[in-house]
Amino acid sequence: MKEWYPKSGRVILHVDMNSFYASVEIADDPSLKGKPLAIAGNPDERKGIIVTSSYEARNKGVKTTMSLWQAKKLCPNLIVKRPNFERYREISSQIFRILEEYTPYVEPVSIDEAFMDITDSYELGNPLDIARDIQIHLAKQLDLPCSIGVSPNKFLAKMASDMKKPNGITILRKRDVATKLWPLPIEEMYGIGKKTADKLNKYQIETIEDLVETDTMLLKGLLGVNGEKLKTRALGEDPRPVDPERASSFKSIGSSQTFPMDIHQYDILIEQLKILSDSVEKRLKRKSAVGDTVQLMIRYSDRKTITRRMKLNRFIELSQDILYYGEILLEEHWNGEPVRLLGITIQHAIPKDNLTYQLDLFRYKEEL
Repeated sequence: MKEWYPKSGRVILHVDMNSFYASVEIADDPSLKGKPLAIAGNPDERKGIIVTSSYEARNKGVKTTMSLWQAKKLCPNLIVKRPNFERYREISSQIFRILEEYTPYVEPVSIDEAFMDITDSYELGNPLDIARDIQIHLAKQLDLPCSIGVSPNKFLAKMASDMKKPNGITILRKRDVATKLWPLPIEEMYGIGKKTADKLNKYQIETIEDLVETDTMLLKGLLGVNGEKLKTRALGEDPRPVDPERASSFKSIGSSQTFPMDIHQYDILIEQLKILSDSVEKRLKRKSAVGDTVQLMIRYSDRKTITRRMKLNRFIELSQDILYYGEILLEEHWNGEPVRLLGITIQHAIPKDNLTYQLDLFRYKEEL
């Protein structure tokens, strides 16, 4: 498969979850599927603002930041739910853990999108195969759709992921920039907001091609150093690496498994928990990290999902320790119903280099 990858240069994916908050609500309550759904910050129609909406609602004209009363005027049968940010953060962590199964180079951009450098993941298949597998993995395990851009750099990957929504995959190469990217309106370029677009429009810069053809000194005069950066990216160049360390808030490392058949035997669940614990240990070692909180996730056959965690008074990294605390959580919180998915995560993970602790006698012996 290595022949599908460049001899020099990178292969970057941008994974963008589609209507993330709404999609999570639909995954948790399948009766909402196919219906116009909006997530609004306040149920009061006079003050409520649309945070996001399903594509069924968008097709009726419902848009993010629109007032709730306007949205209901456009779509009288709109279903409105308040945001559940704790749940969204929980699902976001699961998404990033899945992405890390394909490459350790995952850079979360926000709660629902990430860049991935898969240049060294050629053993998993060609880039398109990997993108398709990620889509299938997220759909099967979390019931969530996403769009993916495949490109040689971060800017082009981000632009590509926006080209086919929902649930699309777009390959955007440098040689395609003139035909696929330049004809787009300037406001669709990543990095250009409404105010910047309005400023450029005053100078008849209305498409990305217009930006490319504009004198660099004029752009610097209008937008400062950012003007030159935008033109460089519009030409298809972006040297920024995928940097997992940029997302300091992402501090969990785990593994989960959706079973082909629901499991109701405790012994089999423990066997699966051991496999997951071994996987977490490998990922901790790969990152040279340890953590002091163990979280267990159980999804039942009716899709009800619970997460329970245990804060420890020490840092752990070995599978036997992860399994030990995971088994305690399972014994305490499993209700005996058939289990569809099981997951275990080490939270508050930190690099070993950052770890400071008082050596006790046993630790002292280990370190000798």
